Order: sequence, then structure tokens, then C-alpha cells
Amino acid sequence: MSAPDGESLVYGINVNPPEEVSPSLQSIPSGAQWLMGMRKVVPEILDHLPADDPEALRSRRDLQRINFLMGNERWLCRMVKNFPEVASRGVVELGAGDGRLSAKLATAFPHAPITACDLAPRPDELPPHIVWKRGDLLSDECELGGGVLVANLFLHHFEGSALRRLGRLCENFEVLVFNEPDRAWFPHLLGFTMWPMVNRVTRHDMHVSIRGGFARGEMQAMMGLDAAAWAIAETSTWRGARRVLAYRI
Repeated sequence: MSAPDGESLVYGINVNPPEEVSPSLQSIPSGAQWLMGMRKVVPEILDHLPADDPEALRSRRDLQRINFLMGNERWLCRMVKNFPEVASRGVVELGAGDGRLSAKLATAFPHAPITACDLAPRPDELPPHIVWKRGDLLSDECELGGGVLVANLFLHHFEGSALRRLGRLCENFEVLVFNEPDRAWFPHLLGFTMWPMVNRVTRHDMHVSIRGGFARGEMQAMMGLDAAAWAIAETSTWRGARRVLAYRI
């Protein structure tokens, strides 16, 4: 099966070439670029499986274990708890998926409005007081705002103008807490050690996620966050996470 000129075909899905090379990448020495690889966003299998597909259900269970091992949700909740007054004005999660993180945030902040956003239908087990907004975050009709904006393993799906659109969405918030894959060789190695414990969907998607992840300074640069408006703290972990915490100056 062939794809239109200028496009590649992955699992039957047309993938447009990247819109541009990030300015932050242009300043990285070529040797370092070779070591960590240029950023490449490729469709993940899980995103194109029906929600009730057995492989999709198994892969989501795999992701819950991976999230636990990486400590992602624990870190996100801990960071939000550092801003209780801001959180009281509302917490919004992008790409909420199964709603587990939003449910944990609702437990931590029982009186704060919690909004979870995703293209998928509302999970049946989601607490009723959590607002579920189903739709395209990149559409002009999408209007979000509040105190804290949270994203866990979500932003790496986007590039170019889509990432900048999400960056403009950040202007409606006071605190940003983002956890994404760290694009480096060691997370790939850790991923290979997980192969015997996960299904074929997860084996494919975890490495695609790492290749679409971020190196130092890229996340905020690609989203167009203004360093004059935000105090930004960025860290990475040996378990493969790249984390950004930003708050208004």
C-alpha cells in the first residue's frame, strides 16, 4: 500500500512529515542529535484501536503499570499540591484517558473543580463531580481555563502548529505541570526490558512515544512559552520522564 507523495504510511495511517525543525534543536550539536535522535512523531497503535478492543484494554493496563513504575502520577499530584490556592480555582487535565489521574486529583482537592479532557467517551467509573469534556483540544471552539493545567504522556503526540496551539491554551492558566517521555537512549533500553511483560501494542507504542518525546528545553520552546511570563523548572529522571513545572511570574 502506498501513501501520497510527501507522506509516509504507518499501520495504514498517513503521517505528514514534520512541519518544521524546532529552534531549540538547531542549537544542539550534531553529535548529541545523533545520540538521542531527532524528534519524530508517529501514530501510536493504541490511539487507533476501538476502546473495547482486547489489545487496547491490555495495553491500557500495561500503561498503568508503566505509569506506576515511572512515578508519573505521584509526581504530578505532588506538584499540584504545592499550589493549593491556585488548584482551588480549577484543575484541568489534557488527554485524561481512563480518568485515573483526574480522579486522584479530585480526591486530593475535594472542593476544587476538576475538568478532564479527551477524545474518548467518559469512563463509567469516573466520579460524577468531575467534568468530562470530550472533543478536539485544537479546535477553535475549545475554551479552557482555570488554575492548574496538567498533562501526562500527552504532549508528545503533537508537533509544529498543534504544539503552539496548546501553548496558547496555557495562557489561560496560572500553573503548568507536564510529564512527558524523555527522548534519550536509556529510556529505550528500559523499554526493551519491559517487552516480556507487555503486549505488542505497548511494545510498539512505548518506543514511538520516546522518539516523539522531548529533550532538554524543547517542550517549552516548541509550545512557545514566554520565559518572561513563566518561571520554568525542568527535570528528567532515570526512569525516562521529562518534567516541566511552570508558574506565572
